Amino acid sequence: MDAYDAFAEGVGEGGLRSRAEIKALICYILRNLDMPITNEQLNEIILGKALANYFEVSQALSELAANGSVTSAYRDGRECLLLSGEAALASDVLERELPKSIREKAINAGVEIITRARRERETKIDIEPSGDGYTVTFAISDGKDVLMRLSVYAADMQQAEHIKNNFLQDPVRIYSVILAALKA
Repeated sequence: MDAYDAFAEGVGEGGLRSRAEIKALICYILRNLDMPITNEQLNEIILGKALANYFEVSQALSELAANGSVTSAYRDGRECLLLSGEAALASDVLERELPKSIREKAINAGVEIITRARRERETKIDIEPSGDGYTVTFAISDGKDVLMRLSVYAADMQQAEHIKNNFLQDPVRIYSVILAALKA
């Protein structure tokens, strides 16, 4: 891979400073995640772990799109990035050039983001004003049936958002704990 030819602003310790490595990382992520991801999710994966510079990621993705290595298609109502067959084959070779720690961080971050997106799709959360505070209502479904609906009071919007975010961390655990308590 090329020596340091990319901007390093915002790049963490051990992050990528080579444009070729950044392209390889993008291809690696798109090939190894089980679900198509959006451009925003790709940026969240790479930038959230400080693996590369924002402008370099944008430029690399633009170049990969221009040469046909990365395309986009609508899946579940959102524009997702897809890796072409030739780029997938090339990424097999190129991924060996990426440090293992970078590959692991990227995939772990990707799994977290995909899991959170799935939870957000499966869990309807409403925050509505209620008296002097807010009511946060959660509805967990299995795709066709609502399994549980729960409403809780929050004193202010900050607390309501905090409750929402904590719930989204592991709604299955919360559902299981409530169900176990009700069955006891």
